Amino acid sequence: MINRSIEKDISKEMKFGKKAIVLLGARQVGKTTLLRSMFKEGDDVLWLNGDASNTRLILTAQSIEQLRVIIGKHKIILIDEAQRIPDIGIILKLIIDHLPQVKIIATGSSSLDLANRTNEPLTGRKRQFTLFPLSFSEMVDHHGLISEMNLLNHRLIYGYYPDIVNSFGEERHLLQELTDSYLYKDILAFNKIKKSEQLTRLLRALAYQIASQVSYSELGQLCGLDNKTIDTYISVLEQTFVIFRLGSYSRNLRNELKASRKFFFTDNGIRNAIIADFRPLELRDDVGKLWENYLVSERFKRNHYKGNYANPWFWRTQAQQEIDYIEERDGHLSAYEFKWNPAAKVKQPKAFLTAYPDSSFAVINNENFMEFLM
Repeated sequence: MINRSIEKDISKEMKFGKKAIVLLGARQVGKTTLLRSMFKEGDDVLWLNGDASNTRLILTAQSIEQLRVIIGKHKIILIDEAQRIPDIGIILKLIIDHLPQVKIIATGSSSLDLANRTNEPLTGRKRQFTLFPLSFSEMVDHHGLISEMNLLNHRLIYGYYPDIVNSFGEERHLLQELTDSYLYKDILAFNKIKKSEQLTRLLRALAYQIASQVSYSELGQLCGLDNKTIDTYISVLEQTFVIFRLGSYSRNLRNELKASRKFFFTDNGIRNAIIADFRPLELRDDVGKLWENYLVSERFKRNHYKGNYANPWFWRTQAQQEIDYIEERDGHLSAYEFKWNPAAKVKQPKAFLTAYPDSSFAVINNENFMEFLM
């Protein structure tokens, strides 16, 4: 399945834009598949793979004369896993500045190296897109709303990675392979990550604490790491698209928590693979956490692809009053409480209503969630 929204954006940029196109996303989310559906190998397209040592070797030459020889008569250059190539930003800058007739697309399975190495050289010279695992909306477009709703329990356990969606019955094996090889391969590739055992402990600790406030001190005690190292590792996990965070919303009340954070996994299946728990929902005690992680991650994809520029938060006071999810957009606050069971009774916290009387409030459950994600 191809993400038609990003395909359309890339095609438009290829036709009218003059910048390098950078396509980011975790491994195995379909970046290469998307590009191969758009471009066929031929005289006009040069495919280069940053995972290949010979590609890294030939591209270490940073003179424009040498790059002219490598590119030859090709009009389009596709560089897969570009973050693996040293000083890739300088290389792309040389091509953009000296070979304006050549279109460049670079993919990366981490934002870390591409961002750090290309930010300065590529300032004003790149157009960046991000591809995530498949989304609820994409699957509805693919096989209809009813079919996707019937698979909701399955998605909460196994997630939306393309190989997982397309390999019914092999989900456990493929997810374990994905986390053990591709996920850890990219994370451990960074020089800052030296202690794989502690990283594994950190991932497990974060997996058990999804949808909960997270304390760096508590994580440090569980993993044997100091707060600075925890912060570094979490930053790498965010920039390799494994997790993302929500901060706490605070504007008026003195007792609102101002420095709290929650972490969510980009994909439910990766989270469950990390803790090796694929039990069906009826046997689990973490259904509420899985539901919240699913809704927040899917809402994140939905807003990203639709270009909805909303600031996401959660809200909690020192008196333990809490709202699961808040969006701030164009000066308006929309508050949401997530409950798996439609029969669950929920009241909007009075403190929040008093502090933000113009806000809206809704409860999202497994019977009315469709509009929230479409």
